[in-house]
Amino acid sequence: MSIDELIENFEFLDSWEDKYRYIIELGEKLPLLEEKFKTDEWKVRGCQSQVWLVPSKQEDGTLSFSGDSDAMIVKGLIAIVLMVYNNVSAKQIKEIKIDDIFARLGLREHLSPSRRNGLEAMIEKIRHYADIL
Repeated sequence: MSIDELIENFEFLDSWEDKYRYIIELGEKLPLLEEKFKTDEWKVRGCQSQVWLVPSKQEDGTLSFSGDSDAMIVKGLIAIVLMVYNNVSAKQIKEIKIDDIFARLGLREHLSPSRRNGLEAMIEKIRHYADIL
């Protein structure tokens, strides 16, 4: 699903309760992350929940990520973040205006401060991977 489709789906939903349910559904569709990756090496610091992000570099130079969390809503937020950052170059990762996307979704104002901080920590981790891979 593209970000534009995600934004369209969000606009279709009337309440934030429905949008939270949708975010949880997105998380449920994430591929399972193997237990061997649920270690400190792949853990995202700054998240209240446990979050792991694992990068991989494709032959064409683009990066992709796998992720998981022990919290359902956070797992859904990971799914959204991965829609934005999967299968793009390191240069593109640095150029993505994620705040604009989150504003269109209305995420910033509807997440608790701890979830917003966790979301920022995920994005910073992805940008860090873009710098080193």
